[in-house]
Parts: sequence; C-alpha cells; structure tokens
Amino acid sequence: MRRRHFLGSVPLALAGGAALAREAAAPRAPEVTTPRATSGDRIEPKWESRLTVTVGPEKADLVGTGNKAIQAAVDYVARLGGGTVHILPGTYRLRNAIYLQSGVRILGSGADSILMKEPSTKTKLALDSDWYDQEVTLEDAKGFEVGDGIVLNTRNPHNGSYDTHKRTLIARSGNRFKLDQMLEENFWLKEGATAATLFALLDGMRIADVTIENITLDGNKSQNDFLNGNYVGCIFLRESRDIQIRGVTARNFNGDAISWQVCHDVRVENCHSHDNGGYGVHPGSGSQRTVVVNNRLERNEIGFFFCWGVKWGLCEGNTIVGNRKFGVSVGHNDTDNLIRKNEVRESGQVGVLFRREHGPAFSPNRNRLEDNRIVDSGAEKGIGVKVEGQTQSVEIARNEIRETRNPAERVGILIEPETRDIRLAGNTIEGFARAVTDLRST
Repeated sequence: MRRRHFLGSVPLALAGGAALAREAAAPRAPEVTTPRATSGDRIEPKWESRLTVTVGPEKADLVGTGNKAIQAAVDYVARLGGGTVHILPGTYRLRNAIYLQSGVRILGSGADSILMKEPSTKTKLALDSDWYDQEVTLEDAKGFEVGDGIVLNTRNPHNGSYDTHKRTLIARSGNRFKLDQMLEENFWLKEGATAATLFALLDGMRIADVTIENITLDGNKSQNDFLNGNYVGCIFLRESRDIQIRGVTARNFNGDAISWQVCHDVRVENCHSHDNGGYGVHPGSGSQRTVVVNNRLERNEIGFFFCWGVKWGLCEGNTIVGNRKFGVSVGHNDTDNLIRKNEVRESGQVGVLFRREHGPAFSPNRNRLEDNRIVDSGAEKGIGVKVEGQTQSVEIARNEIRETRNPAERVGILIEPETRDIRLAGNTIEGFARAVTDLRST
C-alpha cells in the first residue's frame, strides 16, 4: 500500500473502530428469560402443544380429498394463531393451490399423503379484458370450474414481453368468469391472450414461520402444460421468510419442483426432488441465507439453480444425479455462496456451471466450490466445472472431478478468458482428455 493511501485509510479505520465501540457500549434491554404471551409481541413461551386439525378421506376433523378441505384447515388454524394441519393418508386431487398462511405447519403422512395436480386445460380468451377488469370470457370453458386456479398469459402490446397472472375463478355465467383480483395488465385477443388451469400445489406469498414436512407432491407432468418456476412449482414461495421444508417428495411437475423468489432464511432438508420439467431446487431472485442440505435432486432439467442475487447460501451434502443440463448452476449476482460436499453425477452438459452474465458486476463472484465429487458430466464434449464470462474471485478446492467412461474431448475444469482470480487448490481430476483448460493464459 502506498504511503498516501495508508495515511488516508487511518481516519477511516479509526472512525470504524469508534463506531464499533459506541455500538458495544450502547444501552441494551435485558434479555427476555421468562416470556409471557402478550398481545402483539412475537416473543412467546415455547408451548408444549398447539392446535392440530386433521384432513383426510375419513375419520378426520375435516373430511375431503381436494384442495377445499385442506385450505379450510389452513385458514382455520391460521385464524387461531397457528398450529398444524395434519394431512392423513390418501390421494388429494387439487384444482387450485393450497395457499399457505403464516405460522401454519403442513404435516403429511409421508408417501401415503399425495397431493396431485389435476390435468390442465387451456383456451384462448373470447373477449378482450383491460387491466382494470376483474373478469375474463373464455373461448372454450370446458374443464374450467368456479374455484379453479388459473394462469392468464399474454404478449404485452406495449413492449413485446409476456405478462403472466395467477388468479382464481370465483363466479360464472356461461363462458364468463369473475376473478378474485383485478388483472393489472391488458389481456387482448390480438396479443394471443390465453387462460390455463395451472397453479402451484403449495403456494405462499408474504408469509413467515411456515413448515412443510413429510408429504408427497405430484405435479402430474404428463397431463399438464409447462410453466416456469418464476410462477409455480410443487412448492412456490414469494416474498416470505423463515420457511422449513423437510422430508418432502416433489415430483413430476411440469416446471420447477421447489422454487422461491425474494425469500429469506429458507431451509430445504432431506427432500427428494425428481423427474420435474424444470429445476429441482430453485432459490430465486434476491433470496438471502438459503440452506439446502442432504437432499436428492434427480432427473430434473437442472438440479440446483441459483437464480438472481442469491447470497450467503449453503448447498451441502446433496446427491444431484442425472439432471438433463447442469447439476448446479450459479449466475447473475449470486455471490458469497458455499457449494460443499455434494455428489454431482451424470449431468447432461456440465456438472457445475458458473454462468456468463452481463459483465463483472452481475457475475457469480466470491463463491466457493469445495469437497464435492463431480463425476461423468456431459456427452463427448462434457465439462466437469465450467467458469464463464467475467466471473471473479471463485475458489475451487479439494474437489474430486472424474470421468469414468472415456476421455473423448471432455475437460475437467474449463476457465474462460475474461474471468479473474479463479483459484484452484487440491483438486483431484482424472479420466479427461484435458484436466484443466485455462483460456486466460492463451
């Protein structure tokens, strides 16, 4: 460090130290050691038991095998301050999402409790609807019922993008349906506006302190249209926090299995995500402190997909096998994440990908890939680990990267020319035509 820079930094260091000292000396309220239930206070005693409502085909508090019975239980438990909705053994066929509420735990009966999506149907709109409307008229209403969850899709007439709205049908006269909310965008015939009975199985918006565990979610992929994980999934969450997902099987959804957007402190543990049309686990835009541990992510398009701005996350101890594109994909402004001790096998193209983005500020910087086992990635030009674009400050350490078929034109680690500060240390790389191709030096 040059002298003038050093001298310039001294006042800043002293100021920072003074600020820390002031914070340490600031008066603090005493710690709560004997909490009481006080109206409006989130700090409560740890109650030994809370309300549980059972749902099932028979001998349950609420008898039924559809989304209405489960939703009624969720709403009832939430109204009384939280508790558990226990879904008894049975197959429950859903025509709309189960909309989760804060403080409510969804507890299934393992493989014996199956929430299955009914087949989807799709039609064009028969009349234009403007952004302020709260109704649509369908060209063919066969397969649509009051209470159904739907997705409306259209090309935006002003900018050429596509608008997608999720709504519920709440009233009907012939082919004309009232929606639970206004549209907020224009859905016009000339732009190809359509309606389809697509929805997440479990859907949460602006909720907190929710647990989903020990349940099987089946998206009935062969009888449903595809919709990406920015809108739906076996589980879809948005703008929520403190979510626990444990022991869940999420399968056969024609989209993502488990997806969340702008959600913080989400933990996914001991789940099995397999045979989905989209991503196995998708921590979405802006999500902080994601923890995904000890799961099996198999035969999805991508096993684990870091979306935009996913930070301070942990992906550890997962078995990620047979995903059609990538085992793990890290990209747009996904920084300061740790990918550790995973088994990544038989990925269709690349085992672990650090994606090309729009310049260094948007790249997947300051991530660590360590102690993973990455085996048999891609076809004859497959790559174990690929670092693209202008990615910076990535550490790739102590990984076992192997090719057990034949070398062909496969590469263990490929580092593209514009990347910076990509550190390799202690990796075992065997069976490839080239162990490391570092294009920065050519």
